[in-house]
Amino acid sequence: MRILKQYAWPAGVAGSFALFVLLSHAAAFAPGEAMGESFLSFFWQMLKILPCVFVLIGLFDVWVKRETVEKHLGRESSALSYLWAVLLGGTMVGGLHVALPVGHVLRVKRAKLAVVLAFLSASAICRVPMTLFEIAFLGWRFSCVRFAVSLPLVVLSSAILGHWFDRLQYRLPDIDGPERKGL
Repeated sequence: MRILKQYAWPAGVAGSFALFVLLSHAAAFAPGEAMGESFLSFFWQMLKILPCVFVLIGLFDVWVKRETVEKHLGRESSALSYLWAVLLGGTMVGGLHVALPVGHVLRVKRAKLAVVLAFLSASAICRVPMTLFEIAFLGWRFSCVRFAVSLPLVVLSSAILGHWFDRLQYRLPDIDGPERKGL
C-alpha cells in the first residue's frame, strides 16, 4: 500500500489508460483499440530487449574499471574524450532507453558531465543503425551534411553545458552511495 501511495500519479495514469483500453474494446472504439494494440506490441518488444540490455550494462559496469573511464573520459581527460563519447554513442543500438543507463554507469565511474552529455546527444542523433536507415531513404549526401552540422554542435553544446555546470559548481547527487564505495 505504501508503494501505491508513493507512486499514486503513475499508478493513476496506468489505471486510467487500462480502463480506457478495456472500455474501448468493449464499445468497439477503434482508436482506443489501436492504442491498446500499439501499447502491447511495444511492451512485448521492450520485454524482449531490456533484459539483455541490462545484462550487458551490468557487465560493462563490472568489467570496465573506474580508473579506465576516469583516464579517458574523466575531469583530467583531453578533448579526445568527446571523440570517444561520440564513437560510443554512435554504436548504441536501441535508443535512449539503452543510452540512459549507460550514461549513468559512465557518470558513476567518474566520466565528466560534459562527456556524458556528448555521449547521450550522440546516441540520440548519430547511431549507426539509424544512419543506415536514413541513407536508404534520404541519401548519403543528406546524411553527410547532417553529420557535418550536428556532430560539431553536439560537442560544442556539451562542452559549453559542462563548463557552465562547473562554473556554477553544480554537483549531481552523491554517485558514491554506500553500496558503490568499492568500485
